[in-house]
Amino acid sequence: MSTNVGVETKENKMGVMPVNKLLLNMSLPMMVSMLVQALYNIVDSIFVAKLSENALTAVSLAFPIQTLLIALGTGTGVGVNSLLSKQLGERDLKQVSKTAMNGIFLAVLSYIAFVIVGIVGVRPFYASQVKDADPEILTLGVQYLTIVCVCSFGLYAQLIFEKLLQSTGKTLYSMITQAVGAVTNIILDPILIFGLLGMPKLGVAGAAVATVIGQIVGGTLGLIFNIKVNKEITLSVKGFKPDGTTIGNIYKVGVPSIIMQAIGSVMTYGMNQILITFSSTATAVFGVYFKLQSFFFMPVFGLNNGLIPIVAFNYGAGKRSRVIKAVKCSLVYAFALLLVGFIVFETIPAVLLGMFEASDEMLAIGVPALRVIAVHFLIAWFCIIAGSVFQALGNGVYSLVVSVARQLVVLLPVAFILARLGGLQAVWWAFPIAELMSFCASSLFMILINKKVIKNIPDNVAG
Repeated sequence: MSTNVGVETKENKMGVMPVNKLLLNMSLPMMVSMLVQALYNIVDSIFVAKLSENALTAVSLAFPIQTLLIALGTGTGVGVNSLLSKQLGERDLKQVSKTAMNGIFLAVLSYIAFVIVGIVGVRPFYASQVKDADPEILTLGVQYLTIVCVCSFGLYAQLIFEKLLQSTGKTLYSMITQAVGAVTNIILDPILIFGLLGMPKLGVAGAAVATVIGQIVGGTLGLIFNIKVNKEITLSVKGFKPDGTTIGNIYKVGVPSIIMQAIGSVMTYGMNQILITFSSTATAVFGVYFKLQSFFFMPVFGLNNGLIPIVAFNYGAGKRSRVIKAVKCSLVYAFALLLVGFIVFETIPAVLLGMFEASDEMLAIGVPALRVIAVHFLIAWFCIIAGSVFQALGNGVYSLVVSVARQLVVLLPVAFILARLGGLQAVWWAFPIAELMSFCASSLFMILINKKVIKNIPDNVAG
């Protein structure tokens, strides 16, 4: 009885509420939480930078593995989110809780995989990047990344429980879990890094400990919210057995998302290999760029988290006009967010770098780098929203093709060539060039999915 009431509530919200209001209602909590998460990323590196540039470089070089960690959890969560939203739109109540439990099972397997990576893979990973740079970077990096991997159970709990809340429209609770975890991290960072309030001074390892404690807090809160307020989903391990069909349906959407983000990890690793040949400072600049750009891109990803269940639900419920309107509104908001980012990067790059204790060498490399890379903000907004539409409509392979082409087929080879022909300052132009290719491919796939899927959705209720 309670499940039916929950579905009716979701129907009233997802299928009837005015689309723009619904999108903001679903997305704003996630955008706020993503902003907090981005702020945490920036603050974390600001504190580490106060230790030394080597410490900042060590943490920056961890980014490819951290991206893989998040990719596996987020991609699985996207698959769970999309499948659950579609099942609720179709009122397929039997499958809802089964999908949720299988998603949790996959999160546990992901954690086990990265415990192994943390134990045996971290040192060779760093050794392959550091090469002839200061050996201190290797030592600090291994300390940091081993803790992050071995204690990643909090991250996977947080990611899967957030997606369960999002899929049933409870984005406010999802926002709270992310925000509380990030704020916990921000508070603990200076305490554990610098040994404040009687705590031992742990340095870079303190940043890692603060990170995993914040994730554990967020994951625990997410579990509590799902048990207490997420009445559409029943979580119980009693009698649970992994279901191959459900897992296959989750990964039908989730695997392309995982691979897309994993490709980002490969791209970052490849860029580090190119940049380290110039100097460790160049890799530090690249790491700082990723922290800074997250402040503008993370809210767009929060917008996506609101868009995907809306599109998936109304696709399942046969409401074409609501699908179209949700996509159009998202495109407008994404453009506005990244336009602001472009203006900030172009006008005050030295101020941004100054937050990270930038040396004269870092400023000389970083100021022109930020200005050049930021050009791709003017294109990326469309590509990001298009990718979410592909995933929500069950065509995640389109997103995969675009991501592979952008980051592996275009960006890395172009960066390598530009490094040889024009030196370090030319490398950064690989980002706008790759994004232009992504725009062309995304536009083509949007035309195809409109013809094959969107135009064939019935329009039971206009919205």
